[in-house]
Amino acid sequence: MRLFWKSLRESKTGMLGVLIVLLVVLTAILAPILAPYAPGKQDLMHKLADPIFAGGTSDHLLGTDQLGRDILSRLIYGSRVTILVAFFGTVLAGLIGVMLGAVSGYYGKWVDAVIMRIVDIQLSFPFVLLALFVAAVLGRSLRNVIIVAAVSSWVQYARLIRGEILNVRELEYIEAIRSVGAKNNWIILHHVIPNVISPVIVQATLGMARIILMEASLSFLGLGVPLEVPTWGRMLSEGRDYMLTNPWMAILPGLAITLTVLGVNLMGDWLRDYLDPKLDI
Repeated sequence: MRLFWKSLRESKTGMLGVLIVLLVVLTAILAPILAPYAPGKQDLMHKLADPIFAGGTSDHLLGTDQLGRDILSRLIYGSRVTILVAFFGTVLAGLIGVMLGAVSGYYGKWVDAVIMRIVDIQLSFPFVLLALFVAAVLGRSLRNVIIVAAVSSWVQYARLIRGEILNVRELEYIEAIRSVGAKNNWIILHHVIPNVISPVIVQATLGMARIILMEASLSFLGLGVPLEVPTWGRMLSEGRDYMLTNPWMAILPGLAITLTVLGVNLMGDWLRDYLDPKLDI
């Protein structure tokens, strides 16, 4: 842990990324406390109010949208969808990809051929197109968006873990474990995967950024979570019609998406440097 914190303190970009991610996570957790209004509360008497930096009042620090809903409150609550989809989508995709990649790399032969052909077929479809297709079939819900994220992302983990396992499955310590009668499932779970998990952690961190953009894209197109749930992508979609008169309606959620993706990528770059011992040579 001492080396971990030392590495983080020495990396300014890594520290910035971690701080951004922590800020978004805390905002999502404390949304009921931080938000000055309910995200769906409408006030048509004060619709399209200016934010305080454009001459507005302190009643609505970041202004209101076309229905009089407080933009700051919707931004705060929108972070919840982003964090939930990014976290659970990454975890589910990682579990599926790691297990299938481990089986493919360890057993090889026809098992490897079948799994890798499935991977190749899925990779032949553009990421966003595949996500749109699955979302259109499953319908709108937070659970379905997480499923879309997992289905669209597991192949990266499968290919990564397969390549790593191909390098270690014939090493001496694996042969020694086989010689004492250990079963293949035990070897994969307790000796192979723990020794190749570092690149998976890095891939998961960087993959979160892709899932955040995917969720924002689905919400922008109306295929994400239900319409009554505030999301940054939907706020961006609603704000594009007011770019000439009230540009902050689109700029603010766009900045939220950009900063969150930037923070996740910076944190992922630092984790790659920290977990990859080859970079120290």
